[in-house]
Amino acid sequence: MGLLSVVVAAVAAFAFGAGYYMVLAKPWMAAAAIEVGPDGKPVNESPIPYIVSFICILLVAGMMRHTFALSGIDTLGKGLQSGFGIGLFFITPWIFINTGYSNRPWKLAVIDGGYATAAATIIGGVLPFL
Repeated sequence: MGLLSVVVAAVAAFAFGAGYYMVLAKPWMAAAAIEVGPDGKPVNESPIPYIVSFICILLVAGMMRHTFALSGIDTLGKGLQSGFGIGLFFITPWIFINTGYSNRPWKLAVIDGGYATAAATIIGGVLPFL
C-alpha cells in the first residue's frame, strides 16, 4: 500500500461521487439551497469546490492507508468493512453535526453521509490491492 494506492483510491472515490451527485443533483441542490439558473444548473460553477474536494479525498485516503497499514488491514473484505465503518461511524456523524448546527435540512446530511460512507468503502476496497 503506497502512494499509488492512495491516488487510485481517491480517484475511484471522486469518480463515484461524480455519478452519485449527478443522480441526486436536484434533491441535493434543493437541500443545500444552491441557486440555479433557468437551465437547472448552479449559477456559480467555480472549479474550486472540485479541487478542494479531491485534495480532501486524497487526505482521507492517505490517512486510511496509514491506519490500514498499522492495523494489518490487507484484504478486500477487511478493507471494505473498515472503509464502511469509517464512512458510517466517523465521517457521517460529523456531517450530521455540521448540518444540525448550520440549520440545514437533514436530507442534505443523509445525501452527503451516504456519499461519505460509499466513498470510504470504495477507498477501503482499493487500498489493499496496490
